[in-house]
Amino acid sequence: MTRRAPGGEAAAPPIRVLGRSGVPVTALSFGSAAIGHLFTPVGDEQAYAAVNAAWDAGIRYFDTAPHYGAGLAERRLGRALRTRARDGYVISTKVGRLLEPAEPGRDGLPAHRRVWDFSAAGVRRSIEDSLNRLGLDRVDIVYLHDPDDHAEQAFREGYPELERLRGEGVIGAIGAGMNQAGMLTRFVRDTDVDAVLCAGRYTLLDQRAGAALLPAARERGTSVVIGGVYNSGVLADPRPGAMYDYGAVPPDLLDRARRMRSVAEQYGTTLRAAALAFSAAPDPVASVLVGARSAGEVADAAAQFRAPVPADFWRDLRAEGLLPQDVLTP
Repeated sequence: MTRRAPGGEAAAPPIRVLGRSGVPVTALSFGSAAIGHLFTPVGDEQAYAAVNAAWDAGIRYFDTAPHYGAGLAERRLGRALRTRARDGYVISTKVGRLLEPAEPGRDGLPAHRRVWDFSAAGVRRSIEDSLNRLGLDRVDIVYLHDPDDHAEQAFREGYPELERLRGEGVIGAIGAGMNQAGMLTRFVRDTDVDAVLCAGRYTLLDQRAGAALLPAARERGTSVVIGGVYNSGVLADPRPGAMYDYGAVPPDLLDRARRMRSVAEQYGTTLRAAALAFSAAPDPVASVLVGARSAGEVADAAAQFRAPVPADFWRDLRAEGLLPQDVLTP
């Protein structure tokens, strides 16, 4: 049953604070990669409707990046939020890829090419460019984006520049966002980041972040935002041809997801609700980030986030070997 606020409206996601930054985020957040044409083109009106549906669902944390649609997601998100009071929401963007002019492409994306740059000057320029695309005078959170192959420059130049910008009050919180847990653990242990965004590594199908990243974050008082909770789609709809981590799902993982869905149905819940609840469960997790390309997808994510998942469901997943015995569940 959906929880309702006193006025009859669906209860908004709870608010949490990122690390020691004071920046508040909703426990469910909106990821804008999909409105930047990730996997499938999305029209302007559909993109704006998705953002408005997130607002109507009580979501107040919106994540974006220059990489998403070569700036398209930032521009659309900025336009969709332009009439909202600036103090009423939080935006995160990312640095590490600058957009340089290029010949127009055949896919309809803006005519820009992405250039890796984690230098201090590149970080500062990236934020300025993002502010222009968003139409804002500030962003609340900035993550170093996918520095996998650029670790030396990211730690030596990019991160210190984010620290300076935080000290100057230009941005409220800083961190790193990646599809791996190992380097994020290093950021937590060796720097003063407020939060890390870990995509796809703490889900029903992949709990690698639970080995070191989450314990380190708990010890250091660092917040974790979990993205990719559906592992690119297979945990939303486990069918042949589904996506897993931006590619085709391997047969063994598809089978595992389908078995999990079967258990969920036995308990009158959904695999989507279980995926969201699982990723949100650990103490350091401040928010789970769900990408959506339509108002319907947003409304579904908000409803699934509120839906209860019976305790016996988790017991049965363990009994069937679908989850490790020692993994934390809600």
